[in-house]
Order: sequence, then structure tokens, then C-alpha cells
Amino acid sequence: MAIQEQFISADRFLELADAPEYQDRVLDLVEGVIIEMPRPKRIHGVVVARLTIKIGNHVGQNDLGEVTSGDPGFVLERNDYGRDTVRGLDIAFISKSRQLGPPDFSWYELGPDLAVEVISPGNKAGDIHLKVMQLLSAGTRLVWLVYLESRTVAAHTAEGAVTLTEADTLSGGDVLPGFELRVGDIFPS
Repeated sequence: MAIQEQFISADRFLELADAPEYQDRVLDLVEGVIIEMPRPKRIHGVVVARLTIKIGNHVGQNDLGEVTSGDPGFVLERNDYGRDTVRGLDIAFISKSRQLGPPDFSWYELGPDLAVEVISPGNKAGDIHLKVMQLLSAGTRLVWLVYLESRTVAAHTAEGAVTLTEADTLSGGDVLPGFELRVGDIFPS
């Protein structure tokens, strides 16, 4: 007799994530399987804070939508087999036209317009690639991967990717109109 593998749905994951044994852990749900992530280090927090402030100020001053940080859950895939995917994002921007109403205690049921992930040395390339593909498939128009060790940013869209160095300018393009930041200004000296 074959043993059937049990997968966790996004709704069940929401319940589990609130349970006492999971509250202090950093978790994603990837194709129905709970994955525990390492707790970020100091430099990760500093870079996320810098980018959140820059993006948040731009979005607020121009009334463009909402910015999140701190890894809120985004349901990127729901399917009939319970192999749902819920990913936390370091920073996300959701345009005003796509906002879901006032914040509540649920997951986001969409891919954000912009997703920003700060990549630490412990992140696995295969998981990063899968996450980018899941985000783009869920409707995310722009993904920025910020690499701490090389001090670069890879900007991904459905059309492809480009890598920017410290001297280059990171642009929000038509996803985050008017936003520009020199890549070198993201990283601490």
C-alpha cells in the first residue's frame, strides 16, 4: 500500500503560523511544505530598513499605494492538491489600484507589484530562483534581489534580468514611478 504525502494548504498554514510552537520562527510554505528560514543577521536588517525607508517615503509622498516589510505572507499559489505557496517578503509594494482594503490578520492574496529580497550567504540559489519564478507567475512585475556579499542588485521582470553594481542607479520604472536610488547607497560603508 502506497503512503500518500500530506501537504499543507495556505489556510492551514495561517493557523499553524499562529500556534505557540511556530510564533518565533521564520517560515514559508513552499508547494505545501513548511520551510524554516534562518533568522536574518544585522546587515540584512540594516539594508532592509534603508530600503524600506527610501521606498516607503517615495510611495507615501506620491500616494502610490502601500509598502510592507517584516515578511508578511503572500499567497503566490493555491491549487487543488493543497500544494499552496505562501512566501514572506523582506519588502513589498502594492499599488493603490491593487490594494486589498485596510490591513487585517490574513495573508495577501496576490503577488505584489514589487518584491524585494535581501539575499544572505545562507540562501540557496535554487530556492531564490524558485521564489522569483513564483512571484512573477503570481503577477509581480518587478523583483529586486539585493546581494549583500557582492553589493549588487539583480532586477527581474517577466522579460528577463539585469544586474546592477554599486555605481548603477536602481529604478522603479513603471512599477514604482519616479523612484531612483544609487545601488551603492543601499549598503552600509
